[in-house]
Amino acid sequence: MDKLINAGKEFLEERQDKDKREEKQSFGGGGGGGGFFDRDDEDDFRTARDEASRRAGSSGGSDMFSSIISAIGQKKSTLANDDIDEEDAIRKHKKSYVDDDDDEADEKSLGTAAAMQALKLFNQGEAGGKQGKGALLGLAMAEASKLFDNKAAKGKVSSGTSKESVIQDAGEMAMKMYLKSQGQQQGGILGLASKFM
Repeated sequence: MDKLINAGKEFLEERQDKDKREEKQSFGGGGGGGGFFDRDDEDDFRTARDEASRRAGSSGGSDMFSSIISAIGQKKSTLANDDIDEEDAIRKHKKSYVDDDDDEADEKSLGTAAAMQALKLFNQGEAGGKQGKGALLGLAMAEASKLFDNKAAKGKVSSGTSKESVIQDAGEMAMKMYLKSQGQQQGGILGLASKFM
């Protein structure tokens, strides 16, 4: 009986180790791969994925969010150097969320609008007190998923625009916002939010 219990324990431990290894690879954070999430940032990944899945509800699953975060991770250095057109971002947010008058919305307009909405929610404490890139990224992806479904149901999405591309664009914009806030001496992400909104 003891042998059976021990064998079961060994199997579970091996399985957990394997899952952890696969998780690290999917996070884009094995250390030398130039991924967005390094070993210290795995919590941020999980926060982003779990927050996005929880907030998106039936609109998006954790597998889809995981693969998108991994893709964003590969672009970290590019995103860090990208500028944000603040006026354009504010316009896109207004067009999608306030006026609802964009009849041919693509991933850029929807993604940017969703990231701005996420920043607004983040500033209002909607991330449940969570701070950091994981919380903002999760909010942005969930907002993008819901915004795409909403616009698609109204026939307001341009042909060739996929939900995944909208979510990735929102995540990339959220990352630019976060990385930009890190470069600011005062205010950080909340200061950035008040500047945008």
